[in-house]
Amino acid sequence: MLPENDLKIITEEMGRKPNLVEQGCFLNLWSEHCSYRSSAPLLKTFTSTGERVVIGPGDDAAIIQFDDEWVLALGMESHNHPSYVDPYNGAATGLGGIVRDILSMGARPIALMDPLYFGPLNNSKNLYLFEHIIEGIAGYGNCIGVPVVRGEAFFDDSYSGNPLVNVVCIGLARKEYLITAKAEKAANKLVLMGATTGRDGLGGASFASRDLSEEAESEERPSIQIGDPFTEKLLIEATLEGIDKGYVKSCRDLGAAGIVGASSEMASKGNLGAYMYLDNVMLRESGMKPFEILIAESQERILLEVEPENVDYMLDVAEKYELSASVIGELKNDQKYTAEFDDEIVADMPVKLLTEGCPTFERPSTPPSSQNIGAKPEFPYDLKTTVIDVVSSYNTTSKNWIYSQYDHEVQIRTAVKPGDDSGVLRISGNRGLVVSCGCNPRHTLLDPYKGGRGTVFENAMNLAVKGGKAIAMVDCLNFGNPEKSDIYWQFKQAILGLGDCARELSIPVVGGNVSLYNESEERGTAIAPTPSIGLIGITDDVAQVPTSYFVNEGETIILVGKTHDELGGSEYYNRIGYRIHGNTPDVPDNAESILDGVRKAVISSKVSSAHDVSQGGLVVALCEMCDKIGAEVNLNSVGAGLRTDEILFSESHARAIISTSEPVYVRQMLADIPHAIIGSTGGQLLDITHDDQEIVLTLDEISNARSSLKRLMTE
Repeated sequence: MLPENDLKIITEEMGRKPNLVEQGCFLNLWSEHCSYRSSAPLLKTFTSTGERVVIGPGDDAAIIQFDDEWVLALGMESHNHPSYVDPYNGAATGLGGIVRDILSMGARPIALMDPLYFGPLNNSKNLYLFEHIIEGIAGYGNCIGVPVVRGEAFFDDSYSGNPLVNVVCIGLARKEYLITAKAEKAANKLVLMGATTGRDGLGGASFASRDLSEEAESEERPSIQIGDPFTEKLLIEATLEGIDKGYVKSCRDLGAAGIVGASSEMASKGNLGAYMYLDNVMLRESGMKPFEILIAESQERILLEVEPENVDYMLDVAEKYELSASVIGELKNDQKYTAEFDDEIVADMPVKLLTEGCPTFERPSTPPSSQNIGAKPEFPYDLKTTVIDVVSSYNTTSKNWIYSQYDHEVQIRTAVKPGDDSGVLRISGNRGLVVSCGCNPRHTLLDPYKGGRGTVFENAMNLAVKGGKAIAMVDCLNFGNPEKSDIYWQFKQAILGLGDCARELSIPVVGGNVSLYNESEERGTAIAPTPSIGLIGITDDVAQVPTSYFVNEGETIILVGKTHDELGGSEYYNRIGYRIHGNTPDVPDNAESILDGVRKAVISSKVSSAHDVSQGGLVVALCEMCDKIGAEVNLNSVGAGLRTDEILFSESHARAIISTSEPVYVRQMLADIPHAIIGSTGGQLLDITHDDQEIVLTLDEISNARSSLKRLMTE
């Protein structure tokens, strides 16, 4: 049902009450998921332009200049609610949808990233969701031949009943083959190509704008699309062939709101109208009503604008790839959206009203009462046991059980395997991309503004330790019900934090997605604010990228950056039951110079290994680096006045660990930023000392702790 105020606006603009088919179209296109009605005013605060930005927000994906010959397509989407109802198909079709967004720009999808958020795995339902979501991503991505090169898996109580499945896709195209979703010319035909249309995915856009009810798994099943990766692979090749031959003038993925969403937006962007022949839509179910045909979100479909003289050629391409294809509409000069079915006009609406008429607004925003950071917890009685506990947490442990299921080497561009700070891809010669994704929701829960800033910087540091400089960012803003003033305050502050840090680092925010109403009626919970991002950067030599683990004996270990009493939201505090207290990490004033210093050191080729310090703190980073070789570390020069546990587990931003055989040379490059020599590599132990404290871990103990997730899933 349309909200009463929306119905009133539409009735006044149309001069009559919309019929039931038209109301269904408005219900979906005016949903929060499609119209960004309460988020658009906030999203406008982002800076989305830059010297490399060819196409910014507003199309299926952004286009970023890589070099004189190549451009990159970049997009990010969520498929949260569907992945709770049907984890395998929800995750798979979320991946398929963002791939088609990239494809519709004329780009070949070359890489995926998957930041994922789950409830604790000691709950059988959460474990089921986790296992089948990973299976869905692997099954779909492997079949279509697009590697998953980076990801995140974060576990927290707030995601029980509402897991988050966010996906970033990156594509590659020659600039001359770019197309957009802006229709070009009246009288051109609209060709629907791909799979046939069924009732799966009915009302998916409106479903994404509601809380999940206790009966969601049964009630919302019709809103879940069913994926077919083999058809998607054929659709990729057919679409790119049609574009390459010049048959396609504009293009749009059929995602949210199905046919009506794609066709109306294409026409509206071109200041045109569309006349749709719903009888021509190839159906896989009998008796489908016009409303169902218009809004069904069946997967593996794409809408193409084709000149009349090229229609038969485009249909031949579809037949070559054994895809369904038919002319389902025509572009008009009247700026109306008209749909015909069984010789009757079933919908006749002003196209601009449908696509741009939804009123946008800011909601009431109320900050929470000031929160006491609390007294510090007692110093742990057994520090070594505490270290092992934090290292073995599913948030900080190795995620190899996940990424080992992904074919990350398909397309032979992947230069760094998943599980590292960043994914690295070869693009042209030795020049390549460095990519990262994710956020820390516990930081954002304590302070959404600082958490938003930290999200950008943390991902930028992930790029810097691989020698990459960020050039563009997309986001997936996952929050609870924005109609609650405290949730909307979280949403607003996180956006401001993201935008401010992105401007400080000269990173344009070129697109993304908003996913609201992530609350579970079943569990009475709202998710922690999760402003997940995807960040891409450029490196001039993928062959010189350092490892994230120690590779040579006898090298000097240098800690870059300062360690502060910033354990609010840390994994350490969470493990000891102290999660809502402590100082939230903040990005320091000299953060950009620290990024530049780390990147400069890395690209000098004098650094053998480099690793960001983030979740879990310094000790987790050191354990990750001691994969094959141990280290002797003295932390007396770190964090003056801090306790040993604070130094080990603080999650202060703007820190990295590097190892080098030429410390004098490297320190000269770091002269203008804080850094300290903290030890040397070698042996089969990680031996850490601070004041009168000493922690000694064997490599086997570290390996055992870091394999906790794999043991859970395989034993």
